[in-house]
Parts: sequence; C-alpha cells; structure tokens
Amino acid sequence: MNDPNSADKKFQKELNAGIVSLVLLNVLGRADEPTYGYQIAREIETVRENLPIMKQGAFYPVLRSLENSGLLESTVEPSVSGPPRRYYRITGAGREALERWTTIWQETRNFVDSILKGI
Repeated sequence: MNDPNSADKKFQKELNAGIVSLVLLNVLGRADEPTYGYQIAREIETVRENLPIMKQGAFYPVLRSLENSGLLESTVEPSVSGPPRRYYRITGAGREALERWTTIWQETRNFVDSILKGI
C-alpha cells in the first residue's frame, strides 16, 4: 500500500517550487532597501507562521537560483553581530518577472479553484 504521507510530501514539494520563487520576488519587490535572508523570513512569518512551504532553510537555494537567473542581485556586507550577511535586491528583470508570474499565479489559482469547486 502506498504511503499517503509520502504522496502528500511529494505533492507539496512540487507545488512549492514556483510558489517560493514568487513569494521571495514579491517580498523583495516591496522592500525599500536590500534585505538579507533572516529579514525575508521574518517578513514572511508575519503573514503565516510555520507554513510548511515557507521554511527559512528552503529560501537560500531559491535566492541563489533567482540571482543566477538575473532576477536578483546581492552584495555581502560585514555584520557587527556575526558572520557577513548577503543582502538581496530585486533587479529590473526581476520586477518584470514578478509582474508576469503574478498574472500566471492568479490565472492558475482561478483555474484550479474553478475545477475544485466543480464549475
């Protein structure tokens, strides 16, 4: 018999892939200044604490991927309270992607909602 928890985890992981990118771009798109990972995590936690798709450890590979794609840029700065921090800023290409991805998300959400509601 298949483990439903395993199937649930697989579904959640696949669903999360694009959502985390969209959320991170949105948070950085609204930021007034460059932001480091912990600040991003705190911003997201103010909306919903302990949401499985938004674990802080999962942010860093996505941030690097977004940077490698030219959607973010980063700088490393020393910190008085610990190791140096990497600060992220959204680029012009990132703002354009955010706009497109938001539209794609809204269309996808509306489509899935209509199917789930049987409309």
